Amino acid sequence: MKKLPRTFAARLNAFKMDAATYWPGKNRVTTIDILERVATVEGLNAADLNYPDHFGDTTPKELSARMQDLGLALNGGAMRYYTDPGFKLGAFTHPDQKVRQAAIDITKRGIDAVREMGASLMTLWMGQDGFDYAFQGDYKRMWDDTISAIRDVASHDAGCDIAIEYKPNEPRCYALMPDIGTTLLAIKEAGSANLGVTLDFCHVLFADEMPAHSASLVARHSRILGVHLNDGYGKRDDGLMIGTVHPVQTIELLIELTKSGYSSAIYFDTFPDHGGLDPVEECRTNILAAERLMAVADRLAENQALGQAIAKQDAAISQRIIMQEIYREA
Repeated sequence: MKKLPRTFAARLNAFKMDAATYWPGKNRVTTIDILERVATVEGLNAADLNYPDHFGDTTPKELSARMQDLGLALNGGAMRYYTDPGFKLGAFTHPDQKVRQAAIDITKRGIDAVREMGASLMTLWMGQDGFDYAFQGDYKRMWDDTISAIRDVASHDAGCDIAIEYKPNEPRCYALMPDIGTTLLAIKEAGSANLGVTLDFCHVLFADEMPAHSASLVARHSRILGVHLNDGYGKRDDGLMIGTVHPVQTIELLIELTKSGYSSAIYFDTFPDHGGLDPVEECRTNILAAERLMAVADRLAENQALGQAIAKQDAAISQRIIMQEIYREA
């Protein structure tokens, strides 16, 4: 069975931490400054760029050149609508058609920027698209407007994959795309060949789902276009270091990704800035954890006894095999 690629990316905004100490005397930290700090992490070989946030102080051409110098590949882009207060009531679900069109237009510009840099993935996290109260929104209209917008965005450039990253809530109390079932339904209705899903481990836990099960459903009905690894306690988007709370579930997800043929980057969507951790050291730990968990996943994927136990749904045997593999005697 083919192994997962060891291509790792990290959340750039975490590397803004302690700016006054890391960049003394610098009044404004640029995207290139952040990328240069990211490049100090050995083993971190890719990056995702948020649009429009990371493009405000430079051009796609300049970013491409510097990333190439630093040995960083561009995994893809991620739309961020929350930076515009006009989208607080929604981007694709906003009741004003002009605002919805503005969201579509900025998404297309983001796709163009990513494509100019040679990448072919744009991730849509539509956290502002939803509602907070009963009797606040026309559910049918919000759904129809969103499907129409997704279809419009996907048709802008057939060579660019569009991934939907779902999350139950935050910042809205109820997201229009809260779980894997709803997301796959939206992709089916939109009907565009370049649509797929980005799985965020914390979001999946937050949605009360088993990560490997969600990955299996995506592989069956659509495509896994992106993977955000992190960890948490399932009550919110904790963004903890990978494998620190759910190592077994992480390993199972990695095996499922291998089965599905996933070949893109593993993105560490973790929040060292929330707890005051050193982002460089935190990322080094993520890379170490990813390497170790992937090695376990590689061995277990070929374990015939584990496959037989799973076929019989014999959890006593499967868990014993997992424990023996994870906690191997020296």
